[in-house]
Amino acid sequence: MNRIFSGVQPTGNLHLGNYLGAIRNWVRLQGDFECIFCVVDLHAITQWQEPAALRHSTREVAAAMIAAGVDPRENIIFHQSANPSHAELAWVLNCVARMGWLNRMTQFKEKAGKNRENASVGLFAYPNLMAADILAYKATHVPVGEDQKQHLELTRDVAAKFNNDFGVDLFPLTEPLILGTATRVMSLRDGTKKMSKSDPSEYSRIAMADGPDEIAKKIRKAKTDPEPLPETAGGLEGRPEAANLLGIHAALADSDLESVIAEHGGRPFSDFKRDLSDLAVATLGPIGDEMRRLMADPAHIDAILRDGAERARAITRPILEEVYDTIGFLRP
Repeated sequence: MNRIFSGVQPTGNLHLGNYLGAIRNWVRLQGDFECIFCVVDLHAITQWQEPAALRHSTREVAAAMIAAGVDPRENIIFHQSANPSHAELAWVLNCVARMGWLNRMTQFKEKAGKNRENASVGLFAYPNLMAADILAYKATHVPVGEDQKQHLELTRDVAAKFNNDFGVDLFPLTEPLILGTATRVMSLRDGTKKMSKSDPSEYSRIAMADGPDEIAKKIRKAKTDPEPLPETAGGLEGRPEAANLLGIHAALADSDLESVIAEHGGRPFSDFKRDLSDLAVATLGPIGDEMRRLMADPAHIDAILRDGAERARAITRPILEEVYDTIGFLRP
C-alpha cells in the first residue's frame, strides 16, 4: 500500500481552514493509504514557543485529528520530537541540500520578513527537516496545498541528489497528492487574507474547538458587502467576502460553488448566514464536543501519542540504518 506522511504544527487555535484544507481530507484518505500523521513540534520551535502552551497545543492537535475521525488504531498519530529519526536524518539532508535551494524558499522570506538576520537557523533550514519527515518513512505521497508545493519539490531534489551522490535507489521521489476537495478558507474579517491562527482578531476565524454559540456569532459578524448574494459565479468578481462565505458553505456541504449560488443567489446575507451557521454548527459542533472530552483526559492523549511514536520509530529505524550504511558511518 502507498504511504502518506502529513503533519500540522502545534501552534494553537486550529481553525476551520485547517479542518477543510487538511484534517478532513486525512480522514478520507485513511482507508486507501498507510497514513502517518504527525504533530510537528520540532517545526514549531523554529519560532519561540511558551513551553506549557506548546505541550497543550500538541495534545490539542492530536485531539482534533481524533475528534475529526482519524483512527489512531488504523493510522499512526504521534508528535515529531518523540522520534529522533526526524532530527537525525535532517542533519544528513542538511549536508545534501544546497544553500541556493533554501535561498529560493518563499515561506522563509515571508516568515522572516525584514528581520532575516535575526531569524533562527532552524527557520531557514526547516525545509530540510520537512524533507526528513517525509523521507524517514519513504513516504510515497504527501497531501499538499499551494503553499507547500515548493517544499515537496525540494524534498524530491534532495532525495534525487542523495540517490545520485551515492549511486543508490534508497529514497523515493515522493509524489504530491493534490486533493480537489481541499479548500482555501479566508479570514472572516478580510476575504483577501488566508484564515490564520496568528490573526489578532478571534472573529477572523472559527476554531475547531468553538462551541455552537461562538460559531454562530462569528459567522453573524463576518464581513460582507451591501449587495445581495450574486446569482452567478461571475457576480463574485471583486467580492472576496461573498466568495469566501459561499466557498465555506460549499465545502461544509460537500457541494460545489455553482450549486450553492443556484440555491442562495439573490438572497440577503442575513438569511444566508443563518443557513451557514446551522451547517457549520452541525458539522463542527460534534468535533468540538469530542475535542473537549479528549482534552479533559490528557493521559489518554499522551498514551495514543506514545503508541504512535513507538510504531513510527519501528518504521524509521531500519531506514535510518540504511542511510547510515550508505553514507559510510561505522555502526556500534
